[in-house]
Amino acid sequence: MEIHAFWLAQLFFFVLWVNGLMTIGLAGAQQRIVCNESLMLQNLPGCGRSFEEMMHKVDSKKWCNLTEFILYYSNFTQCTEHEAHTAKCFWPNPLAEGFITGIHRQFFSNCTSQNVLWEDPPDRILVTLIFLPILLTIAMIGLVVWCSKRSDILV
Repeated sequence: MEIHAFWLAQLFFFVLWVNGLMTIGLAGAQQRIVCNESLMLQNLPGCGRSFEEMMHKVDSKKWCNLTEFILYYSNFTQCTEHEAHTAKCFWPNPLAEGFITGIHRQFFSNCTSQNVLWEDPPDRILVTLIFLPILLTIAMIGLVVWCSKRSDILV
């Protein structure tokens, strides 16, 4: 019995030791990663200027058509992500999102989505869609009642 207690105590101290190393490692990792928000905010406008130059190559009437500028937008997104990572910040983060939202307001504020007007299908289709489940339910109930009355099917 004493040998089991000895091994249990060793296991307990080993777990404490590993947990302590992990805590020290995590604390060290947390200390090394510090977001430099001022550097990120200083560099993000460069991405915006580059995107603005590219967007001026596109006719302003086509700014709402994503296929016209998707490559430029992709480059803009990659630039903001790169600048965030250079400043040791996560991406997206609230500051980068605020910057991107400002760019959206500048270029895409007139791009409102059209509301889809929902309407009922034609009466022939609507009646079919309503009565088909009702008829199937009645048929299934009838089949169950008919099968329960016949004793030779159950055997």
